[in-house]
Amino acid sequence: MVLSLVVLTSFESSLGSTLKQPARLIDEPEKVEMSGEVRTSEAEAQIAADSLSNEQQQVEAVTEVVKQPQTISKFDNLMKRIGAETGYDWRFMSAIAYCESRFKEGLVSKRGATGLMQVMPIVARHFKVPVSQLHHTETNVRLACKLLNESEQKLCFPEGVDERDRLSIILACYNAGLGHVQDARRLAKADGANPNSWSVVSKYLKLKADPAYYTRPEVKAGRFRGSKETIGFVTLAMSKYDEYCEIAW
Repeated sequence: MVLSLVVLTSFESSLGSTLKQPARLIDEPEKVEMSGEVRTSEAEAQIAADSLSNEQQQVEAVTEVVKQPQTISKFDNLMKRIGAETGYDWRFMSAIAYCESRFKEGLVSKRGATGLMQVMPIVARHFKVPVSQLHHTETNVRLACKLLNESEQKLCFPEGVDERDRLSIILACYNAGLGHVQDARRLAKADGANPNSWSVVSKYLKLKADPAYYTRPEVKAGRFRGSKETIGFVTLAMSKYDEYCEIAW
């Protein structure tokens, strides 16, 4: 009896071993196949992530290059220093220098306008500076800023004036003289137009070549024939100023 149990137990053990073995043979290939798919999926995901990371790095690198401020001229430091002292944006002053002389220090016009900012001798005398000092670049720029500041004070802009209108009218004074610009503003006001709008002021600067306008009592500086030059100067200076604000800070 004992022997029979031993034999039976051994037989069942052998049978159980035989039955379990095929299950392992069937399961193993499925595990290998699934494992392979997982590894492939992970590899593809990693490649995609690496590619995206590289693209992001390239975009960041390009953006970083674009964000770097550019040099306007070799006078940037001088313009920044004087601009900080006078309250004028150094890029605005640089725009004037570009329009007046293309950044040429030794330039002298037929009318005697001198230097980087093409300052007239009468301006030097007005501010009690020797005319001979107009060739000194720092003095030249400082005199230009004095002229800008004096014009702005006499224009007496009310609060809330549009910044572009304000700068454009100041530029017109720099080019044409305060008297002609004030005439245009008085004519505009007398006609019920806005004397603080550059589009309005430029219109009346043109009209100051017409006897019907330059003989009116509002006009103190007489006839004005240089409106085309002045309007062109203002347009170019504001355009350069916009450009410089985009590339330099």
